[in-house]
Amino acid sequence: MAIQTVGIIGAGTMGNGIAQACAVAGVNVVMVDIAQAAVDKGLATVSGSLDRLIKKEKLTAEQKTAALALIKGSTNYDDLKSAQLVIEAATENHALKLKILKQVDDMLAPEVIIASNTSSISITQLAAATSRPDRFIGMHFFNPVPMMALVELIRGYLTSDATHDAVKALAERLGKSPITVKNAPGFVVNRILVPMINEAFFVLAEGIATAEDIDAGMKLGCNQPIGPLALADMIGLDVCLAVMEVYLEQFGDSKYRPCPLLKEMVAAGQLGRKTGRGVYTY
Repeated sequence: MAIQTVGIIGAGTMGNGIAQACAVAGVNVVMVDIAQAAVDKGLATVSGSLDRLIKKEKLTAEQKTAALALIKGSTNYDDLKSAQLVIEAATENHALKLKILKQVDDMLAPEVIIASNTSSISITQLAAATSRPDRFIGMHFFNPVPMMALVELIRGYLTSDATHDAVKALAERLGKSPITVKNAPGFVVNRILVPMINEAFFVLAEGIATAEDIDAGMKLGCNQPIGPLALADMIGLDVCLAVMEVYLEQFGDSKYRPCPLLKEMVAAGQLGRKTGRGVYTY
């Protein structure tokens, strides 16, 4: 099935980023949020992001105008009925996502594909809340969406080949490089990334090296663009801790135990950039 219009639930960081990527690629977008203020903020964010691309000469003013014309902001879920694919990009809250998915499942035509941008919740479990588990898939974009090439396509237990192929084709149309993964905690990238960050905290806690030297070592020795501790500050130490706790619970393997230093810093409210202090001071 050709996807001409994409519905997006959530106008926040991920939602408006996905909307921008779609519109720049010439795909019609309906971006829905519960409050008009959230919709307006999302549209303004897209406009500002496109302005920065114009300044970098990666986009023309005419292309910006054309892209914005393809995005319809709305607070009415009924407007999603024109889409062939609806992407849920709400806050990473299990109960909230289930509520949204059940609501849109009841109103969308049977052939419409539903995707979730979740970074951690089971796709099979989310799909089971709908009447179309074969037409449900994980579509995990990375932040910032317009700049990051990767999209993880997560197949639930019942995701059909046709659903996977249609969503993969869309991702490629957006200029992304999709990888296909099975449904498992953390999928691929976060499954590897977050334990690495956790291990960096163990190295720091044991006094093996300073935070600056740990980050420099991984940047210069492993060609990473940002060190794991600086990245943790960017992600949020509370988010890193929550992910590790999920892994420990779901895998039942002690190798996923969160570093005590990470737990202490979160308890102290030092969560990284968003609080002005984490491993580093901002």
